Amino acid sequence: MNRHIQSVLLGLSCIAPLTAAAVQAETRHVWEQVEITLHSQRPYENPYTDVLVWVDLKGPNFDKRCYGFWDGGSTFRVRILATAPGRWTWESGANVGDPGLQGVRGEFTAVPWTEAELAENPCRRGMVRPSGNGHAFEYADGTPFFLLGDTWWATPTFRFPWRDDDTPRPLNSAAGFKDYVRYRRSQQFNCIAMIAAFPNWANDGQPARWKTRDGMILRWAWPQAGTESAKDMTDEQGRRAFQFPGAVPGYEKHFPDLNRIVPEYFQSLDKKIDYLNAQGMIPFIEVARRDIGQAWKGHYAWPDSYTRFIQYVWSRYQANICLFSPIHFDTPAQSIATEDWNVAANLVIDRYGHPPFGTLAGTNSNPSSLENWGHTDRARWLSFHQIGNRRTHDVYEYLAEIFQAQPPVPGINGEPYYDGMEDAEPGSDKAARYCRSAMYGSVLSGGLGGYIYGAGGWQGGLWSGEVEAASEDPIWEVIQWPSGDQLRHLKTFILSEGRRYQDLIPSVELLSPNRSGKAKSLDGWAYCAATGSRDLVLLYFEQDCPQATLSGLPAGQNYQVDWYDPRTGRWLNEAAASDAITVAADGTIRLPPFPGTKVKSDTDWALKLQSPSEQKRDRRKKTADRNME
Repeated sequence: MNRHIQSVLLGLSCIAPLTAAAVQAETRHVWEQVEITLHSQRPYENPYTDVLVWVDLKGPNFDKRCYGFWDGGSTFRVRILATAPGRWTWESGANVGDPGLQGVRGEFTAVPWTEAELAENPCRRGMVRPSGNGHAFEYADGTPFFLLGDTWWATPTFRFPWRDDDTPRPLNSAAGFKDYVRYRRSQQFNCIAMIAAFPNWANDGQPARWKTRDGMILRWAWPQAGTESAKDMTDEQGRRAFQFPGAVPGYEKHFPDLNRIVPEYFQSLDKKIDYLNAQGMIPFIEVARRDIGQAWKGHYAWPDSYTRFIQYVWSRYQANICLFSPIHFDTPAQSIATEDWNVAANLVIDRYGHPPFGTLAGTNSNPSSLENWGHTDRARWLSFHQIGNRRTHDVYEYLAEIFQAQPPVPGINGEPYYDGMEDAEPGSDKAARYCRSAMYGSVLSGGLGGYIYGAGGWQGGLWSGEVEAASEDPIWEVIQWPSGDQLRHLKTFILSEGRRYQDLIPSVELLSPNRSGKAKSLDGWAYCAATGSRDLVLLYFEQDCPQATLSGLPAGQNYQVDWYDPRTGRWLNEAAASDAITVAADGTIRLPPFPGTKVKSDTDWALKLQSPSEQKRDRRKKTADRNME
């Protein structure tokens, strides 16, 4: 994606105050960012709070107002794109009488990408949207998008260092952001989850978890390794997202002024967001973390001030192919009420509308966004659901609840078990097995949108941006743990019949026994999802599951059975192609023993059942689907 594609430079004395300036037409691709730069001709005490700019954009089947943002000094930008080929026109406007911001006109022509160019970068297929039945994701051109994400909350900071050159560096302390992206892309990851800003965090000698004298939370931060204070979360130049001093009495040097933004901080983030899109990867941008809520609400105009910040971030990245979130809500503790966050996010929709190019919005939550915010009737900003922040398999049932919500929206596990948590040694086979439970168990419980992986124990790792010498699990080591590379095998299994996975229905009740282990663990449970006609059934068994029986199947139906190794991504095909299992008259099948003729799983396994009559049709269809991907 190209930044600074189109610039409108006003403020020249030859331009009359009320004269609209026309911008020369250019040719761009669909879904390619076009940046319009405006320069105010009048000074403003606080452009971030005082000035609102926009362009009214018109094109084929499109007529919307697209808002912009202040980018420092007299500069304002509006980032737009074309959603279809053809002629596109725009005219700028503002809430202030300023000839540099109002009445500027321009146009461009959008052309489609070639098939070769689409194959080179899937982001060129357009914004991610719900699938036809609402349960999964796809690109704007209809190609399935099965989210395989990684958790890099500290992406905007120096912890994932940006370097302008493209020289590859080894995965050690010399590695940077581009090296990590290249590595994950080689493993088929297609999404990176991040938090746009940690304005209240600094390694300033004060406690990482810090309250004011009257008990208000200033921050509830992750400690920086080797210290008792919070992590530094600046960009590479030491900048934070807001200016100082702040407005919290007695803490002005520690808690920023949330009405005065630092655009240069976000200019640093722009480079990383653009780079991800250029590599075919989708940023999932959460605006802020929940521990900032009490001081924000207590000392700044709520919800207006927070609504402004959400809109600032969303308008800045509305023309990137990405996903949005108004808040990182990993726990309701040390925060404000969920409804307070919801009111602020809904106000974005009331004032500015949904993101103009269709960017979907969800949110990190605990235990689920459906539980925290309600469905789309209450959380009008929400277009997909998440579960997360509980690390054992009993949390997956929240995805089944999400699956049943009407109207349907995609669901994902956005913060699952992280490699190194619970009773598993970080980077070990056991930790990888626990990760696989979360991967397969979540998707087969209804999370057909995909999955976001995380690595690093309770003390941090990849998710927290560990780079200090005292860090036990630095980024460059954690990113190489085996569990991360095994995520791609989830996609191979789930998409083994092409887009048929989008028709799966969580159906654990068909499988017996399915709950042989403890609820607060990651062993002994089994999962099942099937199409409505039961012609395709996918199953996953954690370690210590007994041989099981399937019920509710069409009597007399034949099924081909294929075991799948989630460690290697290999199909075992222990049954010959001509072999089949036939459903009994009572609609049941006794599943075969686990690989190695085990009647109890000594590790985890996945299994696919498909009726032979469907195999021929699906073989043709999934070939077409794979070609699209």
